Amino acid sequence: MITPHNILRHELIGLKVEIVSSPNKSLVGIKGRVVDETRNMLFIETEKKVVKIPKALAVFLFHLDNGKVKVDGRLLIGRPEERLKKKIKPLYPY
Repeated sequence: MITPHNILRHELIGLKVEIVSSPNKSLVGIKGRVVDETRNMLFIETEKKVVKIPKALAVFLFHLDNGKVKVDGRLLIGRPEERLKKKIKPLYPY
């Protein structure tokens, strides 16, 4: 089960997501469902199309079954299988 404490070590595909902050203001407010993930990009399916979002340039708000959690995209950089091995600094606010 995905919780705010283990989201960085979990599969993101299928989760509802919203971009809450970014230096690129045109990205802020994009909502949808994660349909694919690469090392540096999240592919978010909106109502109209699939949008490619660079992980390093956004703060994401993931909607989980038991609440919501904000995640800095820089913590998500890397392939999903590599994130399991990565040591996360205690900067991540649950």
